[in-house]
Amino acid sequence: MATTAAKQETFIWEGKNSKGQKTEGEALGKSIALVKADLRRQGINPTKVKKKPKPMFGGGNTKILPADISIFARQLATMMDSGVPLVQSFEIIGKGHENKGMSDLLFAIKNDIEGGTTLSEALAKHPLQFDELFCNLVQAGEHAGILDSILDKIATYKEKTEAIKKKIKKAMTYPIAIMVVAFVITVILLIFVIPQFEQLFAGFGADLPAMTKFVVAMSRWMQDWWWAVLIVIFGTIKTASEAKKRSKAFNIFLDKYLLKAPVVGMILHKAAIARFARTLSTMFAAGVPLVEAMDSVSGAVGNIVYKEAVIKMRDEVSTGTQINVAMKAANLFPHMVVQMVAIGEEAGSVDAMLAKVADFYEAEVDDAVDNMTALLEPIIMAFLGVVIGGLVIAMYLPIFQMGKVVS
Repeated sequence: MATTAAKQETFIWEGKNSKGQKTEGEALGKSIALVKADLRRQGINPTKVKKKPKPMFGGGNTKILPADISIFARQLATMMDSGVPLVQSFEIIGKGHENKGMSDLLFAIKNDIEGGTTLSEALAKHPLQFDELFCNLVQAGEHAGILDSILDKIATYKEKTEAIKKKIKKAMTYPIAIMVVAFVITVILLIFVIPQFEQLFAGFGADLPAMTKFVVAMSRWMQDWWWAVLIVIFGTIKTASEAKKRSKAFNIFLDKYLLKAPVVGMILHKAAIARFARTLSTMFAAGVPLVEAMDSVSGAVGNIVYKEAVIKMRDEVSTGTQINVAMKAANLFPHMVVQMVAIGEEAGSVDAMLAKVADFYEAEVDDAVDNMTALLEPIIMAFLGVVIGGLVIAMYLPIFQMGKVVS
């Protein structure tokens, strides 16, 4: 029976480098012996190697979020621009990071660089955190000898794209969260509160209003079938989640539908254009060849409809077609965007024009999300008032009628 691979752990080490100077640091490894061997390969004579002690209360946060990568990109760009050596930059950032998972990742990359691996190759070993676009840009910076400048562009790119993602998430999450809260409150009223009123009405001996009968019938149904409702809800969510992971057809259908949806569709269109322009602008500025850049752009637009359009544009551009002509043929980009790219091609400043397009559409997304939130708030409040208020009124109608009869 095959044995499972040993899990890597973090070790603290001390030693002397080839000049006899004392040095120390952290390293990832499966055992002390392997860590010592790795240090010797790097020209370091280890004098002490021990496991890094774990925090007393839990293992700390280890999940690496996109925001962590965005912050790291800015920190590394700042240090490189200040003249701090690459390995030392990783050492400083890794030691100062509160997220253990991110800290371990940075020390693993540092060790690879110390072993002679280039930064782009070291990053490429961690595709979950550093995508192809990130690695391609770093590689371009290394080849051109302008790594510090490229890292600054990457940092700006990551900050802008993360800001767009947060805005889109906010636009999608807010109404869903309100609807979930409304549903939970309604279910609680139907299962726990309405039955109390039903017992009270049973002693009236009078015919109940139609609205009250309907709510009581709904309450009885919910008490009997609440488990079925939960199964349907969680089953639907699980099925949709699996379909999104595995089915290309489902993703195409979902992205096409969302782009056509009122209000939200307009925001997603603008966000996709902003991502397209920001990514292509960054790749152009880094000196990445156009066809290669379009490959990375297709994976960054965030919508499968735009992704397929960019791939088709890439094929057309590879045969000599101008970018603006390919964009116009895609029939997804506004006339203004196509014309600005055309002007950029004539003037030899496509990256600058695309950056202006990205700035414009990022601002448009910000405004659209804020406007949508402001528009949804009164609509959602009115909806909650009708649903919750309707249940309350239905329960008090018989009591009001009894009051009239008594008076």
